[in-house]
Amino acid sequence: MNGLMTRHRTVRPVTFRSRAPQWRTWTPFRLPAHRASSATLAGAYPFLVPAPSDTGVYVGTDALTGGPFCFDPWSLYTAGVLTNPNVLLAGVIGQGKSALAKSLAVRSIAAGRRVYVPGDPKGEWAAVADAVGGTVVSLGHGMTTRLNPLDPGPPPRDHESSAWGSLVRGRRLRLLSAVVELTLGRELRPVEHDALDAALTVVEQMSAPTIPDVVRSLTDPDQVAATADGTTVAERALDGRDLAHALRRLVRGDLAGMFDGPSSERLDASAPMVVLDLSRVGSDDSALALAMTCASSWLEAALTSDTGGQRWVVYDEAWRLLRSVPLVRRMQAQWKLSRSYGIANLLVIHRLSDLDAVGAAGSEARAIADGLLADCSTRVVYRQETDQLIGTGDALGLTTTERELLPALPRGTGLWKISGRSYIVRHQLHVDELAVFDTDAAMRDLGRSLPVGER
Repeated sequence: MNGLMTRHRTVRPVTFRSRAPQWRTWTPFRLPAHRASSATLAGAYPFLVPAPSDTGVYVGTDALTGGPFCFDPWSLYTAGVLTNPNVLLAGVIGQGKSALAKSLAVRSIAAGRRVYVPGDPKGEWAAVADAVGGTVVSLGHGMTTRLNPLDPGPPPRDHESSAWGSLVRGRRLRLLSAVVELTLGRELRPVEHDALDAALTVVEQMSAPTIPDVVRSLTDPDQVAATADGTTVAERALDGRDLAHALRRLVRGDLAGMFDGPSSERLDASAPMVVLDLSRVGSDDSALALAMTCASSWLEAALTSDTGGQRWVVYDEAWRLLRSVPLVRRMQAQWKLSRSYGIANLLVIHRLSDLDAVGAAGSEARAIADGLLADCSTRVVYRQETDQLIGTGDALGLTTTERELLPALPRGTGLWKISGRSYIVRHQLHVDELAVFDTDAAMRDLGRSLPVGER
C-alpha cells in the first residue's frame, strides 16, 4: 500500500475471564494514531504491498520490499494481468529512461524476443544492435542506402491472394496519404483522395512500384481510368497537382536518394534486433517525420509477418514524433496490431504534456494521442518536474502520494503502474551494459562502482 496510513481504533467493552470472578471494564480502550512511511508499513504489514513481480526478465530491485523485480508483457497478458502488452515510459532528461528501454530490449532477446526500432533519430541504438548481433540500416544524406516504402514484404503463410493484396494496398495508400499530409500540412480533399487512389491503382500493375512511379502517374493520369471515374485527364491531373509536388520532396528534395527507388537492403526478419538509424537525416522535425513515416512503412512488412514471433517495437524520442498528426495516426494503426502479431510497443517520452504537441484537448488529433496512452497497460514514470504533477497524475490516475513522490525519484528509479498495481523499482545495470546503454557513460568513469540510485 502506497502512502501514509493512520490507525485509530476504539474497542468495545470486553469481558475478561480468569479463575477469579468475572470483571468488566467500561473505560474505552484507545490506540493512538500512528503514521509511518510506505517502506515501514511494508515491513509491518506485508499484506498491504502488491504481489511480487517475479515473471519475466530481471529489471532491478523493488524499493519497498528489497526483492527482485521482473517484467514480461507477454506473460502478464497471457495471465490476464494486462489488457494489452504496450508500455509507456516517461521521464525528464538524464534520469535513465533510455537505459531502461535498452536493457528491457536486450534482456528480452535472451528470452527469445526480437526488437525493432523503426526510427533512431540520435543514433544511440546502433551500438546496442551491434552488441547483440543485430542489423543496423542507416539512412541519410550522401549515403547509398535506399528503402522503397512501397515494398509489399513477404506474404504470410497460407495467405489468400486477395486478402494479401488488400492489406498491401491499404498500407501503401496510408503511407502516401501520410507523406502528402506531412508535406502539405493539411488533410487531403476528397478529390485528392480519388486522384491518389487512381495513381496507385495504375502503378500497382508494375512488379515493383516506387514513389517516382506514383509521381508520374499523378502528373500524367491514365485516360482509361479517368474516363471510368467520370472525369477527364486534365481534371484528374489538376486534382493530383499538390500531391505530386508533395511527393517530389522524396524524389528531388532534401530526402532524395533515400526512398525514391528499389530497396538496396533486404530485411532479415530473423535478426535479434533491427534498427533504422536516422541520425544523419538531420535535426529538422519535418524531414525526420517524413523519413520515419517511410522507414516504418518498409519495416511494417516484417511486423505483420506471422513468422516474426514476439517483438518489441521501440519508439525512442517519441516526443518528436507526436508533433506529426499523420504519423500519430500510423502509430495508432500499429498499436491495434499489437495483440494480433505478438507486438509490444514501447513509447518513450519526456513528459505527459508532450501529447499537447499533437493538438488541443478535445481535438481529433489529441483524442488519437490519448488513445495511444490508454492502450498502454503498463506505465513507467521516472522523475517529473513539479509543474507536471497535476497533468501526469490525472492522465495516469496516480494517488496523491504517488504524485508527490515523482519529483523526488533518484536517477534510475521509477514508478511502475501495472494494471492498478504500483511498484517503486530501482533499475540495475551491469557495468558492461552501462558502457553500451547509458548515453551519459562518456561523462563518468566507468571503472568505478556506481551507487544503486545511479544505475
